[in-house]
Amino acid sequence: MEIPVVRNVLEANERISGQLKKLFADKGILALNLMSSPGAGKTTLLERTLRDLSEDYRMAVIEGDLQTDNDARRVAATGAQAVQINTQGGCHLDGSMVMAALEALNLEGIDILFIENVGNLVCPAEFSLGEDANVTILSVAEGDDKPEKYPLVFHVSKIMLLNKTDLLPYVDFDLGRAAGFARTANPEIKVFPLSARTGEGLAAWYDWLHTMRAAKSRA
Repeated sequence: MEIPVVRNVLEANERISGQLKKLFADKGILALNLMSSPGAGKTTLLERTLRDLSEDYRMAVIEGDLQTDNDARRVAATGAQAVQINTQGGCHLDGSMVMAALEALNLEGIDILFIENVGNLVCPAEFSLGEDANVTILSVAEGDDKPEKYPLVFHVSKIMLLNKTDLLPYVDFDLGRAAGFARTANPEIKVFPLSARTGEGLAAWYDWLHTMRAAKSRA
C-alpha cells in the first residue's frame, strides 16, 4: 500500500518553488504571497497599494480565485500587469500554476510581484510559491481568535495586516488579542493595523514594502 501521496505532491511543489525563487532572484523581483479568508480585503488593499506606489515601483499581480477574472480586472484597472488563475474549485495556488501564469507577464523590469492566493486560511500555507515573504491579511470583521484557530498561516508569514480597522467601533474585535495569538504562532511576526478603505495605517505597510524592496535590490 502506497501512502506518501501528499508528501510527494508537496515535494514536487517544493522543487518548482525553488525554480521560482531562483527566477525571482535572477530578475530582482520581490515576490509576495498574500493570504487571507474570503472577504478580508486583499483585492481592495492591492488596488490601493498599486495606485499609491505606482510612481515608486513597477508592479504585477497574479490573481488566484475559484472562478471569474473579476479581481484581475480590478487590479489591471490600476495600470499594473495582471493575470488570473482560476483553480476551478482548488483551495490554493501551487508552484506549477504560478510558473504557468508567469508566461503571461512581462517580467523585465518588474520590481514587485504580488501573488493573491485563493481565499483560505488553511491550504495556501502548505504550498510555497517561491515568494520572498508571506503576508496574511485578517479583517476585524472576522473573529480575533482566527490566529489561534489557524496558526500555520500566521506561523509562515512575516507580517499580519489587520484590515478594516474603520469598522472597529461596530464589531467585537480585540486588536491586542488577535496580535497576541499571531505572536504565539510566530514570535517574529509584524502586525500592522490598517484600513485599505480610509488609508489609515497604510504608511507602515508601505514602509515595510520599501524595506523589503531595498533588501531585494541589494541581494
